Amino acid sequence: MEVTTATFREIAVPASIFSTLRDELSKEVGSLVTIHALHHAGYEAGTTAARTFGAPDGVGAMSQSKFWGTLSDFFTRRGWGSLTLGPEHAGVGVLASDDWAEAVSGADDADASCSFSTGFLSGLLSALAGAPIAVLEVECRTRGNGHCRFAFGSEQAIHDLYGKLVDGAELDGALAAR
Repeated sequence: MEVTTATFREIAVPASIFSTLRDELSKEVGSLVTIHALHHAGYEAGTTAARTFGAPDGVGAMSQSKFWGTLSDFFTRRGWGSLTLGPEHAGVGVLASDDWAEAVSGADDADASCSFSTGFLSGLLSALAGAPIAVLEVECRTRGNGHCRFAFGSEQAIHDLYGKLVDGAELDGALAAR
């Protein structure tokens, strides 16, 4: 049997792994602990995956359109789904996907389900930027939204956005108020 000593390896698993992990962990430890555990695992995986981009030097010379295209290709090739960058808002960007793999389409769950992805995006973007980038899933197909949307920015900007959403603001209004 050959032993692999590579420092970076990828494997492919069915997308159903996300809902299975979420469901089984929730049964054992509750939903809040599950969300945190999946987010932390995703963050670690994202920081490791940034090596694919030659982070941070490999992206420094890219134009913004080239970077976001490369990022979408990265996820699409790996089966996660496509990502598009939405309109700019002061201090907060938004990535959207109509086909994100972690979301359970047709489900009617009150909670967003893409906890691993949120952590993965945060870890990946943080490693590529060389500074912390917080990510918040603001819409999710599992909750019945038409697509998943991930807001990203500084920890303070995302904290402020989250506060506005918790206070009942609509997403577009909260983003416009930034």
